[in-house]
Amino acid sequence: MQLTQPFPNHAPGQNLYEQVADRIQSLIAEGTLQVGDRLPSVRKLHEQWSISISTVLEAYRLLEDRGLIAARPQSGYYVKQSFLKATNEPQPSAPPQKPRHVDNSLGFRVICTIRDSQTIKLGAAVPSMELLPLNALNRLMGQILRQNATLAHAYDVPPGCEPLRHEVARRLMDAGCSISPDQIVTTNGTFESVYLALKATTQPGDTVAIESPTYYGLLEALEILHLKALELPTHPRDGLSLCHLEAALQKKRIAACALVSNFSNPLGTCMSDSKKQQVVELLTQYEVPLIEDDIYGDLYFEGSRPKAMKSFDRAGLVLYCSSSSKTLSPGFRVGWTAPGRYQAKVEQLKWIINQTTAIAPQLTIAAFLSNGGYDRHLRQLRRAYQSQMARMAQAIHDYFPPETRVTRPNGGHVLWLELPTHCNALQLYETALQHHISIAPGQIFSPSNSYENCCRLNCGLPWSDEIDRAMQTLGRLIAQQA
Repeated sequence: MQLTQPFPNHAPGQNLYEQVADRIQSLIAEGTLQVGDRLPSVRKLHEQWSISISTVLEAYRLLEDRGLIAARPQSGYYVKQSFLKATNEPQPSAPPQKPRHVDNSLGFRVICTIRDSQTIKLGAAVPSMELLPLNALNRLMGQILRQNATLAHAYDVPPGCEPLRHEVARRLMDAGCSISPDQIVTTNGTFESVYLALKATTQPGDTVAIESPTYYGLLEALEILHLKALELPTHPRDGLSLCHLEAALQKKRIAACALVSNFSNPLGTCMSDSKKQQVVELLTQYEVPLIEDDIYGDLYFEGSRPKAMKSFDRAGLVLYCSSSSKTLSPGFRVGWTAPGRYQAKVEQLKWIINQTTAIAPQLTIAAFLSNGGYDRHLRQLRRAYQSQMARMAQAIHDYFPPETRVTRPNGGHVLWLELPTHCNALQLYETALQHHISIAPGQIFSPSNSYENCCRLNCGLPWSDEIDRAMQTLGRLIAQQA
């Protein structure tokens, strides 16, 4: 096949081979190149697009990593069947429509597998240290400590470190938000932001509307605060059901709504901007605060950064929460919240519960955000996650039962699987641990212990023979449950 379209000029900040790969990927997505089509030879594409042979080779290698093409010996490169496009998605959820108290002790058991260095961590949604700019952060931390020898050891009274709040406010412009540094409170990671937001907007016994399935860390926060959860039906691509949300607001006393707005955990859902706006307007109509967890917002694979729900907030009812834990450093525990009309309450609670967030990590993250390296790092990280997700999806296709359904996220680093109906994910979790493999069973993502035949897999680890063997093992263990 000849690709005779003129190749556009090199985009600033992007390697030429990446632009070539992106262009070919768009031709595949548009249907110009279809499954089974042979791509132009390396030499022919070099001539057609006036690019070097080494650039074509790097582009083809990148497309292989993304799972879009495959090399055939003595024949060339061909478009592969994309499992993420071809496989069936999980069905929209249909949880019990009844508020209930939360008991999620199993979730803590799953996260504790992180401690075991021998376990292949497909259960916890953690990024690989190999993909994070640790050397740069360590150098910056050293500079911060030398330049702020006394300040780095002092208390940091809420709202927190001003340089960090300034950088976060600047970055939030990409998410459609116009927020001043004074409207941001720094926290110890996203979890503390969400916890403070819940504490500021609810009382024990209140009901909080959530997606179903939802992040088990949110369920643990609801449990600690003695709150009830109302699960709402959720589509793996479109997000929660607006009609069910409106019905819940009309019929039940909902104290707050808590959502992961972009590339949700565990489904990978990213609602359209119009739907985000509808959700915010609906909750505003009923004066119900929205706790927005946007920790994955910067991890989009294509296009531009999706908007935050906070960008549609005109009443100060959206409490925006995020952190650097998924993009820079989980261990620094640097997070933030823009809590709108609840800021005074959140600041008071922050001081009472935890007093301060360490200054040195805040200044280090602020320095990294300001020096121009963050965007370059994000481009590399997003490519790695996209490639790893494609590899994981292909392994599911190759090793798991054909009835398996899997989500199709356009960002983040988790996949949600719906296994054959006879499978029990908790049993699979227990058996897999005996083989030093962790997964996240579906039951931990629901206060009603639903999703018995579902699980979440982490794609945050660079693909390796070890992970490939682990996926083969999981496939055999699933087959043994038949």
